[in-house]
Amino acid sequence: MNNPSAFDDFYSVIPAGGIGSRLWPLSRADAPKFLHDLTGSGKTLLRDTWDRLVPVSGADRIMVVTGRAHRAAVEEQLPDLADPNVVLESEPKDSSAAIGLAAAILLRREPDVIVGSFAADHVIKDMRGFRRAVGEGVAAARAGFIATIGITPTDPAIGFGYIHCGDPLAIEGAPNAVTVQSFVEKPDLETAERYLADGDHLWNGGMFIARADVLLAQLGKAEPELLAGLTELAEAWDTPRRGAVVDRVWPGLAKVAIDYTVAEPAAAAGKLVVIPGDFDWDDVGDFASIAKLHSGGRKSDLAILGENARVLADASTGVVISQSGRLISLIGVTDIVVVDTPDALLVTTTANAQRVKSVVDALKLSGRNDVL
Repeated sequence: MNNPSAFDDFYSVIPAGGIGSRLWPLSRADAPKFLHDLTGSGKTLLRDTWDRLVPVSGADRIMVVTGRAHRAAVEEQLPDLADPNVVLESEPKDSSAAIGLAAAILLRREPDVIVGSFAADHVIKDMRGFRRAVGEGVAAARAGFIATIGITPTDPAIGFGYIHCGDPLAIEGAPNAVTVQSFVEKPDLETAERYLADGDHLWNGGMFIARADVLLAQLGKAEPELLAGLTELAEAWDTPRRGAVVDRVWPGLAKVAIDYTVAEPAAAAGKLVVIPGDFDWDDVGDFASIAKLHSGGRKSDLAILGENARVLADASTGVVISQSGRLISLIGVTDIVVVDTPDALLVTTTANAQRVKSVVDALKLSGRNDVL
C-alpha cells in the first residue's frame, strides 16, 4: 500500500451538489453545506475532502462535479483543481447523472480508468485507514467488481442506510472484501440496535469504486436512456460542441440516485462488494451530527461555531452556530440547537434535528425562496 504506483489507474470524483436541507438556515442554495467549515478546522468540508484525496490519486487526477453557480467558490477553495476536471451541471440531476457523466468523460480520456466517488461533505480524520480501504476498493475494481466502502457502526444510528454483508471473497489486494447481500433503508431504532449487535451490517457511506466502463454498463442496464445521454455528453465534452450539447441533453436526463441505478442492481447480480472501513466517518447530516463532532475532548458540552460568535451560556448543552454577530444567551437548556443567520433563526433540539428538512419543504411550498 506504500507503493505510489498502486493507484496510477485511479481517478477520484467529488460530486459537490445538494444544499444539505437538514442544515438550514446555515446551508443554502447559494452557500451549500460543502462550502462551510463545520468541524472548526478552518477548512471547508470540500477542502477537507480534497486534502484527503490528493494522497490517493494526486491533485491532477481529481474531478469535481458541481453546479454552475458554485464554480467560483469551488475554484477558490481548490486552486490546484485542473480546469479540464471541473464538470458543471446546469441544474441538479442527482448522483447517477453527476457520477455517470464524470465516469463517461474519464472513460473517453483513459479507457482503463478506475473511478472512485467521494461526497464533498463528509468528515473523515483517519487518513491512513481511509487510504487502506480505498486501496482494497481499487483492487476489487481491477478484478471487475463494483466496490463500496461500508462504515463499521459505532451506535444504532437511524439516520443512515445500512449494508447487509455476505460472504468473504478471495480478491488479491482486497483481503477484507465481502459480498453485499442487500442495502437497507434508514431503519427504526429497534432494527438499528439489532444491526449493531449482529455485526453483519455496515453504514452505507455512499462511496463507490469501479472501472468506469463497468460502472456505466451497470447504469445502462437500469437506465439505458440516461446512459445514452451521458455518452453523448461525454463525446462532446472536450470539443467546441460541449455547450450546445449540454443545453440540449442535460435537461432531459433522468433524476435518480446511483444507489438505484448501480448499487442495488449490482448487489442483486453479485457484482457488488463492500470493504469494511474501520475509520471514523460522519456525513454531517444534521445539527445533531455537528454537536457530536464537537463534543469530544471539550470541557463544555456546548459546541459554538462562527467566526464572530458571541455566546453566554450557563448549564446548557447542544450547538450554537452564529453568523449574525448578535449576543446569544442560553440558560439551563439541554441539547439545544441555535442557528442564527442574518435573515433566519432556527431553534430546535438535537433530538429533532432530522426534522429541519420539513421546514425547508414548507418554505418551498409557501414560495419563500428568498431564505432558501
